[in-house]
Amino acid sequence: MKKLVQKGFTLIELMIVVAIIGILAAIAIPNFIKFQARSKQSEAKANMKAIFTAEKAFFQEKDRFSSLTGEVGFEPERNNRYAYYLTMTATNSEDRTTSQITSHTDDNAIKVDTFKYSGATALPAFSSAPCGTTLVVVNPAPGVTPSFIAGAIGNIDADTALDQWSISSDSRTFSPSATCTAEAANPSGEPSNEVNDVNL
Repeated sequence: MKKLVQKGFTLIELMIVVAIIGILAAIAIPNFIKFQARSKQSEAKANMKAIFTAEKAFFQEKDRFSSLTGEVGFEPERNNRYAYYLTMTATNSEDRTTSQITSHTDDNAIKVDTFKYSGATALPAFSSAPCGTTLVVVNPAPGVTPSFIAGAIGNIDADTALDQWSISSDSRTFSPSATCTAEAANPSGEPSNEVNDVNL
């Protein structure tokens, strides 16, 4: 009668496999989190371009830019992680804390959707201006080149740092530094990532 030989993995072999999986996970998870945060930044890029398009269309009709979201027709979809500013000093903002959006004719900012992201700050301050950007709307006067700057700020990961974007009707030059992560040359209508939360 032949003796059956049972074959299997030894404890050492299993421990080596578990160690290899642990090393691969330690490398992959931080990279995955960065890629996930970068994908969330696409909201800001798309909405900044929508603001630019709305402002340019409004300018063609009225010969001026506006700091009012309702006047230019900017209304991002719900579930926005970023707050949007059409002026630095947001006196009125569209409230997104409940299932119904509360907007006013004099809104110049749109809050983060805290109905969906309850732990987020509804209207984080866009005051640091790390690249020297000031969010102002200049209504054109005779002989003056009209321009506007709009901004977005939000938290796209679990840390306290905020991701900050701006867009302008004019080409701008930045001085990248430890606090300013924008590229030096910023053409008109191109969203600029002034503070990149992914890299902080």
